[in-house]
Amino acid sequence: MRPAVLATRATFPEVTARLRQHFELEDNPTDEIWSRDELIRRLQGKIGVMSTGTERIDANLLDACPGLKAVCNVGVGYNNIDVAACTRRGVVVTNTPDVLTETTADFGFALMMATARRIGESERFVRRGEWRKTGIHDHFVGSDICGATLGILGMGRIGRAIARRGALGFGMRVIYHNRSRLPANLEAEVGASYVDKSTLLRESDHLILVLPYSSDSHHAIGAAELAQMQPHATLTNIARGGIVDDAALADALRKHTIAAAGLDVFEGEPDVRSELLSLPNVVLTPHIGSASTKTRLAMAALAADNLIAALGAGELAGKPPTPVNPEVLRGSNP
Repeated sequence: MRPAVLATRATFPEVTARLRQHFELEDNPTDEIWSRDELIRRLQGKIGVMSTGTERIDANLLDACPGLKAVCNVGVGYNNIDVAACTRRGVVVTNTPDVLTETTADFGFALMMATARRIGESERFVRRGEWRKTGIHDHFVGSDICGATLGILGMGRIGRAIARRGALGFGMRVIYHNRSRLPANLEAEVGASYVDKSTLLRESDHLILVLPYSSDSHHAIGAAELAQMQPHATLTNIARGGIVDDAALADALRKHTIAAAGLDVFEGEPDVRSELLSLPNVVLTPHIGSASTKTRLAMAALAADNLIAALGAGELAGKPPTPVNPEVLRGSNP
């Protein structure tokens, strides 16, 4: 009998067909978000899972599912997974980097532009039938993108792709802050200059967040940081919920400490703070940074490749393409 695996969310037919070539697959074609108890129940007897950010894989779940050997996340982020707990138990964790870089950078730039040019506000204005006169000098005026200062907090693959768009496409001055500075050749390639965090906050006309979530980055942008930004500045978060203190952001937007925000991710999503929902100067999207058909298919296909390889099947048996904890594969986990 073939080993059994679980795909926690609906995915592309060609991906499920490929998984069924190697495994007894239990999938979720209705795309229901299972409760934790239901997830644990469905993982019984499974040796692998193709997960998403909606499932928390932690030590307690692993204890309840001792047969689990591979957790293959569909997404570049994996803060839903306790990697240390997996490593201690010899469970391989993988993610799907690279394949979503350009699509997410496109979306981040689009969300920033929608925020700066007040597209959400003006679109709602038209839909409400309130457009009665034109030519007013301050009618939905926003902030320019071309020639402005673009700040990027976090300078991995997506950050660098956003920097290229700003510097080369829009003639922006690009500054960034990161845990470690890029090599000089990479800075030159993307047209970005390194600054400390305080300078980033003070000088950015448009600040985009693309850093990974961790305990260190929790509320990296809170009331104190927002107070350092310029009143005309915008903040765009396409990284992870929890990096921004959403309550502090709502207060800053209400008081016009900053001009506007574009948010694709939220603390406690899919729930969104009611204060943010009621504010006009915020553009809200439901975590769709990588949402193009081509990219989502590539992400799911890479997760399937990882699952097949991690569980010793296929051409890459034992060598998943994008492991998060490769020490498990080397047999050196604690």
